[in-house]
Amino acid sequence: MNRHRQKGYKYEEKAAVYLQEKGYIILEQNFYTFFGEIDLIARDNETIVFVEVKYRKSIKNGYPQEAVTYQKKQRIIKSAQYYLYQHNALEKPCRFDVIAIVGEEFLHIENAFEIK
Repeated sequence: MNRHRQKGYKYEEKAAVYLQEKGYIILEQNFYTFFGEIDLIARDNETIVFVEVKYRKSIKNGYPQEAVTYQKKQRIIKSAQYYLYQHNALEKPCRFDVIAIVGEEFLHIENAFEIK
């Protein structure tokens, strides 16, 4: 595993712990599909939450959430639809969140984007 991926995995782990401390149940981590990857899939009560985790050491090159581009959102949405189909959960409520981490500070953006 390369150094960049190791760092990403480390912060995805921290984000999973952060969500668990908020009462979420982690269902999947690093869910891969033909369309792309979803960092975390969690359950918040009855809602399935698809979470993109973005880390930046500082905001010198912009805020982490700014790296969730339109194309990235589309890949996440398609992967989420596949997950819901695969788990016979197409009728369950779901949402797309972003956890932006700068240094050691977490910003949890609920409903960061929607299926259009």
